[in-house]
Order: sequence, then structure tokens, then C-alpha cells
Amino acid sequence: MRSIPEYLPAHPFFAGLDDRWIELVTGCAVNAHFRAGQQLFHEGEPADTFYVVRKGRIVISTRTPTGSVVLDTVHEDDVLGWSWLVPPYRWTFDARATDETSAVRFDGACLRQKCEADPELGYALLQRVVQAMSERLRSARVRLLDLYGAPT
Repeated sequence: MRSIPEYLPAHPFFAGLDDRWIELVTGCAVNAHFRAGQQLFHEGEPADTFYVVRKGRIVISTRTPTGSVVLDTVHEDDVLGWSWLVPPYRWTFDARATDETSAVRFDGACLRQKCEADPELGYALLQRVVQAMSERLRSARVRLLDLYGAPT
């Protein structure tokens, strides 16, 4: 497995970032491994991390009165978690590894500090997070249309 400094510049989320910014965000990153079935975080808990999935799968779900509902599944090269960026910094869903999973885990407070110190970096990361959110919403819309059908 490639080291984090080798992996990040090649990842689509970080592609095009200046080398100095890659070096800064790498300082906030560690490799993380999760067993199949291991919970990464729960809805309502403090959101202090951001993940780039290297391999494996993670299910995103929410709790309802009748049980848990799967909202999405993230896979290799997907990013997970933007709540570290948005006050009140709390998770708005649950996340659980469904397979043996490897990821790069970023410390959210560390990233926020780097973004505040370098607003250009902050804006570049914000653009990438918004793009990831947009893709996730588009995917959810397609799943809802498949489930409920297109309006007539």
C-alpha cells in the first residue's frame, strides 16, 4: 500500500492541489483499518474526522423509529464525512464498515486549523467537499426515483 504522501496527490479529491497543501493536509492524516461490522461513528456524536476510503465498503445509515435505513454505501476512492467542516460538528448519520476496510483518516480539527490559517486551502477543500456532497445528493435522487418512480 502506498504511503499517504504518495497516495493523496493521485486521489481525485486531492488532484490539482498544490504540493504545499498536500504536505499540510498529510500532517493531519493517518492510516486507519476497520473490521467488517465495525462502527466508525454514530449520528449525533462529535464529527472530528474525515475519511478517504482506500479499500472496502462503508454503509451510511440513519436511525428511524422502526430501525436503521441505509442511505448510501461508499467504496474505494470515495470520501466520507463533511460534518467536521460544518458547525456544530456533529455526525448527521451512522457509518459502519461492511467489509474489511482501509482508509486515510484525517483529524477534522487539524484540517479546520490549516484551512483557517490558509484561506486558499480552505476554499480549495470546500470546493471539493461541496462537489462530493453534490454527487452524493445526485446519487440519492436517482435511488429515490428508482424506488418511488418518476413523477407523472
